[in-house]
Amino acid sequence: MLSDSLREKALELPMLPGVYIMKDKHSKVIYVGKAKQLKNRVSSYFHGAHDVKTAVMVSKISDFDVIVSNSEHEALVLENSLIKHHMPKYNIKLRDDKGYPYIRVDTREEYPVFTIVGKPADDGAKYLGPYGGRAITREAIGAVSKALRIPTCGKNLSKLIGKQRPCLNYHMGACDAYCQDAALAERYRESVATAIDAMQGKTAGVSAKLTEEMNEAAAGLLYELAAEKRDRLRAIAQLEQKQLVIAGSLADTDVAGYFRGSARSCFTVLHYVSGRLISKDAELFDTPIEEDRDAMSSIVMQYYDKRGVLPGTIYLPVSTPDVELLKAFFTEKAGRTVDIMQPKRGDKAKLVETANMNAREEVERASTYEEKTLKTLEWLRVALKLEAPPERVEAYDVSNTGSSDIVASLTVFIRWKPAKKEYRRFKIKAGQGQDDYASMAEAVSRRVERYLAGDEKFATLPDLMLIDGGEAHAAAAKSVLEAAGVDLPVLGMVKDDKHRTRDLVTPEGEKVGLSANPAVFAHIGSIQEETHRFAIEYHRSLRSKNSIKSKLDEIEGIGEKRRNELLKRFGSIRAIARAEKDELAAVVPDKVAEKVHAYFHGQDKQESMPEGGGKH
Repeated sequence: MLSDSLREKALELPMLPGVYIMKDKHSKVIYVGKAKQLKNRVSSYFHGAHDVKTAVMVSKISDFDVIVSNSEHEALVLENSLIKHHMPKYNIKLRDDKGYPYIRVDTREEYPVFTIVGKPADDGAKYLGPYGGRAITREAIGAVSKALRIPTCGKNLSKLIGKQRPCLNYHMGACDAYCQDAALAERYRESVATAIDAMQGKTAGVSAKLTEEMNEAAAGLLYELAAEKRDRLRAIAQLEQKQLVIAGSLADTDVAGYFRGSARSCFTVLHYVSGRLISKDAELFDTPIEEDRDAMSSIVMQYYDKRGVLPGTIYLPVSTPDVELLKAFFTEKAGRTVDIMQPKRGDKAKLVETANMNAREEVERASTYEEKTLKTLEWLRVALKLEAPPERVEAYDVSNTGSSDIVASLTVFIRWKPAKKEYRRFKIKAGQGQDDYASMAEAVSRRVERYLAGDEKFATLPDLMLIDGGEAHAAAAKSVLEAAGVDLPVLGMVKDDKHRTRDLVTPEGEKVGLSANPAVFAHIGSIQEETHRFAIEYHRSLRSKNSIKSKLDEIEGIGEKRRNELLKRFGSIRAIARAEKDELAAVVPDKVAEKVHAYFHGQDKQESMPEGGGKH
């Protein structure tokens, strides 16, 4: 038996720390774990009883690899790296850090500016964050800049000194017009440094320093300077009231909570600054196969590894054997001591209880939604006579105007929620003409070809394929799947005379009414609308590009390079059309500039008209 051979292989492993990598029959990584002693840990999977979820995972194992490490610390780091790379099915996987933006500011520049970036880089700049979203990050930059009168125009101030009058922001009191005097550069950098301290939650220190400077200025009869310091003090106080310390990036203490549900579990973090709760994070994930103490190690490692700023103290709800390893890793990452502990009693333990309560409520709320979702999926399974509920659905639509710029969209929904990172689009090849059935068949064919070729972006097949259109559209898609040897249920989404989803239809013409279940009716309608929107969006972008290309390409002397240079300089066809000859000549040769100007101002037409001005 396979389990016997795997057990024998495991017993030959060394009693050393390292990482083990479990694979299924397709050599796909399904689980990654670390071990203090590889032989003991790996062999434990192949003898004795396990809980249901672990037993299911073990039944999928066809082989495993190990990587021996020099220490447990190295194994901890390697495990986290491999989980992020392989995204194994049975490991805990927290949300990707791409959803957490950072504020970047390079204080080495003469006029440092705040910008929003997706992740920190090793470039010597300072990074603040991560924050909860781009909108709230822009709000933070805007509010602190307005309060401290830092310009947000985005202009290169060093090149504008004295070259133009102060803009409206100066007259509205939102900027100190640093572009007017190079002597203000040092003051600008001081304001940026104050802004950084404010966004890092150091408002108390900033206020104390400004108060001292204000009093010194007043004592020295420097009333204008004292008034300036007073205004900055008021601005800092306003920032503190608005609580622009967002998303835990400024926390000095984090309190973690954890709740294990039957299907879903949750890890929460309450972020505190100077004893004040400022924000909460919650991460829902499939209930892990690990015991809580091992699961906590993986969760904490993943959560804090993606954060640019670490708190001074982390309170955990569950003890973990890796606490010293985590301390060492985070201390090295932060460049200062990071304490990790599990409070047993007192006020700190009560804080952990609060975090646990928040985790439980998140799971219960998600479970309520989950139950509703499962009910609708089960109804659809019965209605469509499927073997299992269609948790993963792919939908297709074709968009065109005539025989040009024909496109197809592929959207993915997992338990009714759009998985936008998995959306795909296809530009249908020339020669199809306005044939929706052939275009749909091509889109499905190219998707299946990518799957059969082992393309990771198309590696997961859906439980159900929905095609925008009727019986013939569904039949076209089904024939492609059958020819490729792929067995998937396919149905067409039929619309009523008001362009709303009415029924589903099989390739054989059997209709499945949706009105009996309003929730399913609404979900299918949303899928069809979203798929249509995605197709139309792509189609319009292609038409716009082709329109730009065709207009400029009609002009003698304009090739791809000059077309791109004009668009880069002016930004749009409309701006090029409005430009004067000398403006165009700054980008292209004089003769070409004359032809571009003539094209858009009708001079070519006038010169080619016969005497008497007749139409042509």
